[in-house]
Amino acid sequence: MDAVGELWRKMPVSLLESDADWVVRYRSGPAKSEPGAISVINDAGIALIKEFEGLRLDAYVCPAGVLTIGYGSTGEHVYAGQHITEPEAEELLRLDLARFEDSVSKSVKVLLVDDEYAALVSFSFNVGCGAFESSTLLRRLNAGEPKERVFTEELVKWVNGPDGPLPGLVRRREAEIELAVDGSVPGAPATETEKLTPYAPYAQQVTPSFTYGELTLYQPQRRFLNQGQCDIAIELCEFLEKARAKFGPLKITSGNRPPDVNADVGGASNSEHLFKPGCGAVDVYPIDGDGQSFDAWVDQNWAFSVGYGMSYREFTHIGIREGRPRVRWDYVWLALLLPTLLTAAC
Repeated sequence: MDAVGELWRKMPVSLLESDADWVVRYRSGPAKSEPGAISVINDAGIALIKEFEGLRLDAYVCPAGVLTIGYGSTGEHVYAGQHITEPEAEELLRLDLARFEDSVSKSVKVLLVDDEYAALVSFSFNVGCGAFESSTLLRRLNAGEPKERVFTEELVKWVNGPDGPLPGLVRRREAEIELAVDGSVPGAPATETEKLTPYAPYAQQVTPSFTYGELTLYQPQRRFLNQGQCDIAIELCEFLEKARAKFGPLKITSGNRPPDVNADVGGASNSEHLFKPGCGAVDVYPIDGDGQSFDAWVDQNWAFSVGYGMSYREFTHIGIREGRPRVRWDYVWLALLLPTLLTAAC
């Protein structure tokens, strides 16, 4: 006997009546989920993702040529000329997060607390499920390595664009590490900074605005080896805080350079970046300020080594050398004199 025919013959007629419960539900459309009930990530994770994704209430075409709206939402539901409200943007975000939450939930085999889970969802949302699921970060977590070490050592590797580290990704990874390791909510008041040690995580604040990771460019081979190096780094960062108060956010382009790293980048054999006893240096520039004014201000306010580089190399060298003498040089003049010196040497 035909199964569909038999089902049709035995089905109650009342099931097809216009006021049948299922017909009413179907005609009225699917029930809307309540905002906040769609995803399981905690509020700290949502706040972090919102901060770094940014909010656009009108549809726009992103750099990849894709129609986008809200907190980076894409898909068939986005159309040209579309406008949404902020609550609708949050609902779309929570809908979008579902598959990333599912990826983290299925892939991670060790117990996670809420903030660790939220940090991983933010990371996965940023880099993609495939990248997360094939990452060394996930492999190390599932191997049972200490979670704090894995978060601090692995997340910082995911900061590069085509031309090197991107400030926005660096800040996002720092925020994810902070959330996972310390349970800190983005934007929460800063607590007193612990003193830097060689074995601190990259997210460790040297001073309120500068981290260990910035001084080492998040590279394990650039970590400090002794407390003396850390103490010099603290002194340098304390001065950078004063510079930041005047010029706004600063970008460190070079900090600690152990001998092998220094040789690879063509550094001078006696470079202050080697952080030998009593020595240390950072190369830095103001992200939004005037570089030459920054050069001049550092010259007036830093008592030790200064290399003027804003008009040539786009950074200012701020350092300390053994004995703490006052030393000044200009990279432009060095560049002009170098060919002459090399010719004379030949």
